Amino acid sequence: MSCSAAVSGALADAPQRVVSMNLCTDQLAMLLAAKGQLLSVSQISLDSHVSPMAKEAANYRINYGQAEDIFLMQPDLVLAGEYTPRSTVNMLRGLGIRVEIFSITTTLDGVTSQLAKMGALLHREAEAERMITDFEARRAALATDSETPPSAIFYYANGFTSGRGSMANEVLELAGFSNAAIAAGYDSGRKMPLEVLALTDPDLVITSTAYPGGSRAEDILQHPAVKALQRGRAATAVTDHDWVCGTPFVMRAAEKLATLRHSMNKVQP
Repeated sequence: MSCSAAVSGALADAPQRVVSMNLCTDQLAMLLAAKGQLLSVSQISLDSHVSPMAKEAANYRINYGQAEDIFLMQPDLVLAGEYTPRSTVNMLRGLGIRVEIFSITTTLDGVTSQLAKMGALLHREAEAERMITDFEARRAALATDSETPPSAIFYYANGFTSGRGSMANEVLELAGFSNAAIAAGYDSGRKMPLEVLALTDPDLVITSTAYPGGSRAEDILQHPAVKALQRGRAATAVTDHDWVCGTPFVMRAAEKLATLRHSMNKVQP
């Protein structure tokens, strides 16, 4: 068999009607799918607060995660997350539809694994490999930066912070910061009282982008103690849609944060 014939056969075997019903698989599929291969993405991918590809998502059919609607699209591959309702996954599989589950990514190494997995599922291995190579090159460039790390802390709605074992922490450390939450003994996904936050006295407080309208959960971010820590500091920062999923967009978040760190070091006495 000739090389061109082998390639044609591989393309013919690739799924042609792919439906993604998870924000993170939406992004991976939109990044890697061939033209016309991806049929539908989830509704949440239209939300620019959490989706870095909201404009791109508007070019696809939108699904709402309902098994009945997805079945009517006649997909040959459905992409889901580990927290997609099991009842939906089981119903689709019971109807003879292939469903592939992607786990939550909490490490930078996991990003490349997810890219490789999506590339294999879509038969787009070469495209995935190019994206992995670019990701690792950008990661290596940040890792060689040896300036003294200032301290930073994540402080989110309801007082949650991100410590050891989180993607946010890996991005933070790659950007050249030390995580004050870890120094205070906090792992990922724990609430930090305002008193503890004040005692950490970090160089940078990183909050999250607030949704329009406000909420009681986000009121804590307007507390005088939080504002006092942000006032008079070299800079402030927020996490946005680039931070939400374990995709190549986390590298953009790390690069922005590294640029911020450089500006902070320049103003230090």
